[in-house]
Amino acid sequence: MTATLHIEHRITDYPTWRAAFDRFAERRTAAGVTAHRIRLVEDDPHQIVIDLDFEAAAAAHAFSTVLHERVWRTPLSPALVGEPTTRVLVAADG
Repeated sequence: MTATLHIEHRITDYPTWRAAFDRFAERRTAAGVTAHRIRLVEDDPHQIVIDLDFEAAAAAHAFSTVLHERVWRTPLSPALVGEPTTRVLVAADG
């Protein structure tokens, strides 16, 4: 089974946020991220959507916990505004 950690949050500016995201690449890989997609909301360049793919929902949930408890609450997360929203998505049957 595969799962996606879907993240939505506000940012102050994309270049600053992207530099921080890129510095975190090894940690994402170590957590089991197999692919990622980044999108900006078309009419709001300060709203970003990230999808991180995992082999299992448990890994997605574990990484979400790490992000909420250890990453987003530190200066390692420049350009974030407010608390990000996360959801774990899995394939629907049928």
